[in-house]
Amino acid sequence: MASIESVTLEATDPTAAHRFCTSAFGLDTQLRLRASETPTTGFRGFTLSLTVSQPATVNSLIDSALEAGATSLKPAAKSFWGYGGVVRAPDGTIWKVATSAKKDTGPATREIDEIVLLLGVEDVVASKRFYVGQGLAVAKSFSRMYVEFAAGPSPVKLALYRRRALAKDVGVSPDGTGSHRLVIGGDAGPFTDPDGFAWEAASPALAP
Repeated sequence: MASIESVTLEATDPTAAHRFCTSAFGLDTQLRLRASETPTTGFRGFTLSLTVSQPATVNSLIDSALEAGATSLKPAAKSFWGYGGVVRAPDGTIWKVATSAKKDTGPATREIDEIVLLLGVEDVVASKRFYVGQGLAVAKSFSRMYVEFAAGPSPVKLALYRRRALAKDVGVSPDGTGSHRLVIGGDAGPFTDPDGFAWEAASPALAP
């Protein structure tokens, strides 16, 4: 079964981007950063979602991100599915921090239960078919809206969401041009998917 082995964010200043990831979310080895000056504007077509255990932890991580220089896109708040908020990092990456719990069961922690890379795609069914053809196994599928793939040993889970729905969910316009500023590494690569997301053959990322 194919899976993600690494996620590389491309940034104008990768050192600063790495500093943000570690100070805001405590992420060090789970993501990679590398320099890029490739033009990009607007929505880059993906988000990184951090799933945690309770609202207090959401607040703790969102506050840390804002202190580290992030911009709030959606303040942390309750919804019918749980509790969460969205920020944009200084390098432009959009991060969502959320929990399905609506009440705290203890003090806030810095523990992240799951990292999900959500790719915004034009045609979920076509992209699902493409990724299955690359060897990824479907774990969850909801009609033409959302698909989640089995993560295996990877520290990052891959999911597909309709681009416009993903942009709406994080509070931005779906419009964007240029580079995604994202490269996915895995044993299925190298290839470029129907929406222009690039995969490369990569050595496994270090375990979190």
